[in-house]
Amino acid sequence: MKPTETISPERQYNTKLGLILFGIYLILYLGFVFGNAFVADAMETKVFMGLNLAIVYGFALIKMAFVLSLIYGLMCRAEPSEASEGETSTEVDASTEGQE
Repeated sequence: MKPTETISPERQYNTKLGLILFGIYLILYLGFVFGNAFVADAMETKVFMGLNLAIVYGFALIKMAFVLSLIYGLMCRAEPSEASEGETSTEVDASTEGQE
């Protein structure tokens, strides 16, 4: 990106959305890490079909990463192409075509 180039509203929106979703995942991940570090006994509790909380939480984190990436993909806005910004089109005008 050139220093004099302005950032499009679409790119600003996409960046903000990505940072929000990253923040959500970071909070969930830190909960997992701190839970294992400071309340390891609680993470050993059997919660689902004989699996402990640490295993269930870990798999939930993996699934959440996919869900958040799908949300980002669906909500992300397309940026305008550079061709439409500069409009240096070399197309021949249809009304003058064939008049030569």
